[in-house]
Amino acid sequence: MNILFLTLVKIKTLEERGIYTDLLRKFKQEGHRVFVVSPSERRDKKKTHLVNKDGVCILNVFTFNLQKTNVLEKGIGTLAIEYQYLNAIKKHFSTTKFDLILYSTPPITFSKVIDFVKKRDNAYSYLLLKDIFPQNAVDMKMFKNGGVLHKFFLKKELELYDLSDTIGCMSEANKKYILTHNPSVNKKKVEVNPNSIEPIHTNQTVEENREIKKKYGLPLDKTIFVYGGNLGKPQGLDFLLETIESNRNQDVFFLVVGSGTEYNRIEKWFVEKQLKNALLMSGLPKLDYDLLLNSCDVGMIFLDKNFTIPNFPSRLLSYLEMGMPVIAATDSNTDLGDVLEKHKCGFRVLAGDILNMNKVIDEICCNEDRYIQMSEDALRLLNKEYKVDYSYSLIKNKINNV
Repeated sequence: MNILFLTLVKIKTLEERGIYTDLLRKFKQEGHRVFVVSPSERRDKKKTHLVNKDGVCILNVFTFNLQKTNVLEKGIGTLAIEYQYLNAIKKHFSTTKFDLILYSTPPITFSKVIDFVKKRDNAYSYLLLKDIFPQNAVDMKMFKNGGVLHKFFLKKELELYDLSDTIGCMSEANKKYILTHNPSVNKKKVEVNPNSIEPIHTNQTVEENREIKKKYGLPLDKTIFVYGGNLGKPQGLDFLLETIESNRNQDVFFLVVGSGTEYNRIEKWFVEKQLKNALLMSGLPKLDYDLLLNSCDVGMIFLDKNFTIPNFPSRLLSYLEMGMPVIAATDSNTDLGDVLEKHKCGFRVLAGDILNMNKVIDEICCNEDRYIQMSEDALRLLNKEYKVDYSYSLIKNKINNV
């Protein structure tokens, strides 16, 4: 098959690790031809260009700045991107017939691109639903509920769902939400297709872990709780900071690694507090991050308590891959914590519940046998539910049944 993948993620090569590159690499390994359309932002100062890398065709389309930019440019860029992608595909892929169109949210503004390729090539369209927009923007008070922008993007959202032959949701709660709030969507075309990766299990020795801890200034004799990933408003990071300060006199250490719109505020907080039980680091290259992560003990996920949509962050997979128990401090709507507790590899804490958070932290630190068992269960959950082979099979079976 010829597969067209539309994304806002900058993809340079499929050798990079991630939920999208791992899936596309699986398609390539199975003998399919992969074509990627990825942004080349204005700040990169590169015109639209085609690159053939490792047997994969990557079309980098000139766009406005979409990440780490002001709200106005991001808004204009999000609206313009479907026309930019459409024109680039017409020009560079005019003679290529696609069998499958894969795309993820965000954004929800690829409708014209999908509609064009579907009609031209009679292609199958598969949505990997990673973000429920615009409701998440309403939850974060970026849009007024029922306002002009909200109504406009609701229309775009429904167009995208209508064009998609299958909608792959990250979890059962995601699937239930989509069907409950979009009664016009045919329930037969909605399925659970979770975030997935091709696991790489690194067996670092005790001495290697010690050297990595020394390199980054981490304590050698404390349980290290790590938060890695985006540092933005959706993560509700005030509760992370409260957790760190609440445990300032405990025998635990918190490592925060990432980047995002809240990084400067968090850095200022670290400078003001001068706490000895925590360290803030900016984002690392994937390989370095994985080595550092493998030297930590417990993974942490935070989500804003005001979310009404069931988010399911992909950073969970990095923690499970390292055999780490996970604490999910989230809103009441996501089923992330339920999954962790069902498979006995983590805990669910309601965002803002500091008493329960501290109880969970203490429970992890004081029961070594249980920690070991949770670590084994974390790896077992990853291999059972979140391997890329499963996602690939779901998509491939859909095509075979057409």
